[in-house]
Amino acid sequence: MHNLQAFLTKNYHWLIFLLLEVVSGLMLFGYNSYQGSVWISSANAVVGKVYEWESAVRQFFSLTSINEHLSERNIFLEQEVGRLRQQVIDMGVDSTELQQQEMAHISQFEWIPAKVVSNSVNNLDNLMTIDRGKADGVEADMGVVCGTGLVGVVYQASEHYSVVLPLLNRRSRISCRIRGRGYFGYVTWNGENPMRALVEDIPRHARFEKGDWLETSGFSAIFPSGISVGKVVDVEDSPDGMSYRLHILLSTDFSTLRDVCVITDKSMIERMHLEKAALDSLELYNPSNR
Repeated sequence: MHNLQAFLTKNYHWLIFLLLEVVSGLMLFGYNSYQGSVWISSANAVVGKVYEWESAVRQFFSLTSINEHLSERNIFLEQEVGRLRQQVIDMGVDSTELQQQEMAHISQFEWIPAKVVSNSVNNLDNLMTIDRGKADGVEADMGVVCGTGLVGVVYQASEHYSVVLPLLNRRSRISCRIRGRGYFGYVTWNGENPMRALVEDIPRHARFEKGDWLETSGFSAIFPSGISVGKVVDVEDSPDGMSYRLHILLSTDFSTLRDVCVITDKSMIERMHLEKAALDSLELYNPSNR
């Protein structure tokens, strides 16, 4: 105790100086909007870098399992493409024409690879941060996918980072359909199991089985059709009894998610701009505005 008192007595002026510095800093950034915004921007950049370093360490130690999973996925996709190609050829379609159609379809999409630098799966409204932003061509409302299926939608984008609203968020509602059967609904999350989700509004006349796959419908201006969402594991009536509610096992494991792609579709962007222009035009010609 005597040593502590001696230290405080000897260095009390430095302690007072540090205390005054802290107080002046709080007052400067708390009561001045410009300085506050500069501080917040700088803090966000630093936090983003820290998340990026942490993510790089996690990715290094998980490379073996990721490579194994990618190899299995590539084999499955190669078999699936070969099977579908053969079915189309058996129907009498010229293989050269089929290849040209495939290339034309693929060319309308641009894929921006990104790394997940921050992610959560245990909250009711989870968010995800990726290391790509406006400087890389990423904008809000773009779709995000991974090698196994659907991830979510870009919610906000800064210059070098973006926040994604994943499927594991109660505000997420994405149109989907039962693969090969054509019945539509939308996928949501109830905040419970990060490996499972719900699909609402499947009509009562729909015919399907447990084990059927759900995929994106292509109705929205965000995702193309055919991206895997999950597999049906249980069925129940909706709360109003007018439709079915499906319980699905998600195709994406968010707890180990490291690599994603942001989808930019030239035709979808054009469609979104056209729809926005139409809404603005209707607002202009609204009689109540005259």
